[in-house]
Amino acid sequence: MKYLALAGLLVAHIPFANIAIADETPGNQTEIPTVEQDFVNVIHGFDKTQIIEQFGEPAKADDVKIKGSDKVVASIWQYHFINTSADGAYYETTELDFIDDKVVTVVFLNNNGAESNDNDQTYEMPTAKPDL
Repeated sequence: MKYLALAGLLVAHIPFANIAIADETPGNQTEIPTVEQDFVNVIHGFDKTQIIEQFGEPAKADDVKIKGSDKVVASIWQYHFINTSADGAYYETTELDFIDDKVVTVVFLNNNGAESNDNDQTYEMPTAKPDL
């Protein structure tokens, strides 16, 4: 009887969950919001092409490749003054970290995002078994 009651509760909430998810998908939203929390909530659903359509080319873009290969495994893009905090103040830099074509990390910076050193961004892939 406990399982039947639990199943009933779960089924009763499924339509509401679908509606909430549907409202947050980019298909229902053509413009990417710029206020930080709204931006973070939806940016993962937009691909690089859609991001460029709204914000233009990034101010800085770096591709991360596997050492000895031209295969791009990740990208790091930086934009300037596109996002605001809840009080309306602009962040100087927004960094978008991609794997393939999707945003996986968003970082808001109160600086220009420049690094003091320009490292080689190629990495060796780990071996399946560590050499002992």
